[in-house]
Amino acid sequence: MMLQTKKIILSLFAVIFLYSLTSCNYSFKGASPPEGIKTIYIPSIRDESGFGLPNLGEEITTLLKSKFINDNTLEYAEKTQADGMLDCVIRSVTDEALVVSGNEQVSRRKITITVTVDFVNLRKQKSIWKKDFSNWGEYDSSTGGFSKRDEGIRSAEDKITEDILLDVISNW
Repeated sequence: MMLQTKKIILSLFAVIFLYSLTSCNYSFKGASPPEGIKTIYIPSIRDESGFGLPNLGEEITTLLKSKFINDNTLEYAEKTQADGMLDCVIRSVTDEALVVSGNEQVSRRKITITVTVDFVNLRKQKSIWKKDFSNWGEYDSSTGGFSKRDEGIRSAEDKITEDILLDVISNW
């Protein structure tokens, strides 16, 4: 009798467990973009940082466009066809010591990029939101010189463009 009761209880738990798995409808994609925004335009990003990297705006523009195209939540379009636009300006780039070794040599440095983004609804000619995004990359400064600094810059660019993409498509 006890064995039969255990089997019934286990069967009941198995059914409940299987039902809960099939009824879960969770998405990792987040919320959707703002209503009415199906296409996006990204003009060349202006660099007003004064940091002295001549291609920084172009690199971030290309990377941001690529992320939107690969994500496919919003279709990329030219301005005349787009519902929304990301007007971006690089405000600052800093390069600072991160790790100083015992003999007061800087062994790791940190590059921080700050970008102001104005997400505009082109159909209504109205700003949806305007925000500052800041992210960083680090690099080994004890060897490699500027080639290592470029690694830190690429890391910061990747992180900041990912932050912008997620903020636009999640509509938070």
